[in-house]
Amino acid sequence: MNTLYSSFRLLLVLMIICPVSFGQKLKRTDKLIISNLSAHVNYLADDKLEGRRAGTEGERLAGEYIVKKFHELGLKPGGSDQSWRQPFEINDGKQALPTSHLIINKNDLRLFSDYFPFPFSASKSLEASVVMDLSEAGEPWFINLKEILENVQNNPHDDLIGMIRNMAVRAHGKGATALIVYNDSNEKDLVFNGARAPATVDIPVLYVTAAAAKKHLSDRSDNLDITLKVEMGDKKRTGNNIIAFQDNKAPYTIVVGAHYDHIGFGEDGNSLQAKSPDMTHNGADDNASGVAGLIELARLLRQSKKKNGASNYLFIAFSGEESGLYGSKYFTEHPTIDLQKVSCMLNMDMIGRLNEQSKTLTVGGYGTSPSWATALNAIPASPFFTVKYDSSGAGPSDHTSFYRKDIPVLFFFTGLHADYHKPSDDADKINFNGQLHIVKYIFNIIENVNKMGKLAFLKTIDRQSSTSAQFSVTLGIMPDYTFSGEGVRVDGVSDERPAQKAGIRAGDIILQLSDYSTASLELYMQALSKFKKGERALVKYKRGNELRQAEIRF
Repeated sequence: MNTLYSSFRLLLVLMIICPVSFGQKLKRTDKLIISNLSAHVNYLADDKLEGRRAGTEGERLAGEYIVKKFHELGLKPGGSDQSWRQPFEINDGKQALPTSHLIINKNDLRLFSDYFPFPFSASKSLEASVVMDLSEAGEPWFINLKEILENVQNNPHDDLIGMIRNMAVRAHGKGATALIVYNDSNEKDLVFNGARAPATVDIPVLYVTAAAAKKHLSDRSDNLDITLKVEMGDKKRTGNNIIAFQDNKAPYTIVVGAHYDHIGFGEDGNSLQAKSPDMTHNGADDNASGVAGLIELARLLRQSKKKNGASNYLFIAFSGEESGLYGSKYFTEHPTIDLQKVSCMLNMDMIGRLNEQSKTLTVGGYGTSPSWATALNAIPASPFFTVKYDSSGAGPSDHTSFYRKDIPVLFFFTGLHADYHKPSDDADKINFNGQLHIVKYIFNIIENVNKMGKLAFLKTIDRQSSTSAQFSVTLGIMPDYTFSGEGVRVDGVSDERPAQKAGIRAGDIILQLSDYSTASLELYMQALSKFKKGERALVKYKRGNELRQAEIRF
């Protein structure tokens, strides 16, 4: 009875790990690939890595695991200074330095508990004796946010931070030396978010919490002695690309990549789970699945006996993708090999949820080289999935950074799902059998490219990256996701699109579309949603220190 029970349990485990149909017999080599993929994903998507947010301890642990696997395969370090890692800085916006203080009637308020400066606040000090009800030139001004907060609760699309910044600009224009806003409503307190840092205003701007306001600002007719000092600084964290090299003494190199970072606890506001504070987002599909594929491809290519015309291989696990393609952009601007000798780049992002009904694998970048048709069409049709081709070389993943350097790319993706950017993206939902066949498919593509030498590059018609905002028009730009200033900096411009026709170039900073501010990427997307095809808009932008404007037609 015990033996039978144990055998039944083993059968169940094998069915869960390897959901194959009865009658389909896997080869021993395929079982090894599935076992390895499962081990990689389960480690990288474990709670102890805390969602692998770039620049955190979880990212470091994930990086150590990837380095260990590359080292075990006998690969050589391909990062900075012949190490496995390539460090880079990530702009985290602004932070209030601990030297900041706010003293009201000799009561020293606690930074972040009782008050905080807004990220756009000027760094200044002042002392004043003031009555809150008297908004006089040469004194700090006080504004109660009660009515504004109650209105914003009913309209989540209102830009509250932008509204407060505009108040500060107007107050400064009328002579205010500082703006102190407070909240005595029952609405939820504001929290400091330095990730979004609009342009700095000319006066200190501070927020006093509801509890502190009731204690220290309850009577607007009181005379208050105010001493304040605001010191703001840039906040940065360090991410690391993990890079390995297989030198086959070939003239050209194929880059194979996948990002290994995810969104941690959603502290950057990129979680799609409502009310998810302190919930770990493990990112099993996004993108532990791609990294697992990267490590397995490195193993398979390392063991491959087909050396005729072989390329060198550079395997890169990127970090900072979730923050705006930081790692891949940094690599292409600080390459550890000659990019002129890169034949192509293959990127895996979310390849672990092959749908059993649709069985569709999307392959992006098909139009970036005339050679892709030959390389892909030479592979027999798979009984396990159908391929949907997307010609565009640009999209919301790391291959875009290489495409911008005129390198042919392919992007492998099994599609969005209900667990995307939610704590529920866990390892038990990965289709490892589907992932096995995708990895073998990519391996065959690489083997075919090996016979072709350096691939020719083609520019494609780029589409607007998807976002949570709904819009039917595009400006035809590729935003620089690493830009932390006010506005949307243009990283690339698509041919024959409104931006190019209006004379906008890479490096320009889009500030406004007609009456809509584009001070941040989210506001830019919201602004686009206001327009329809055929409508005109006045785009205001900055080139260097020069402010410009142009009319565009969508």
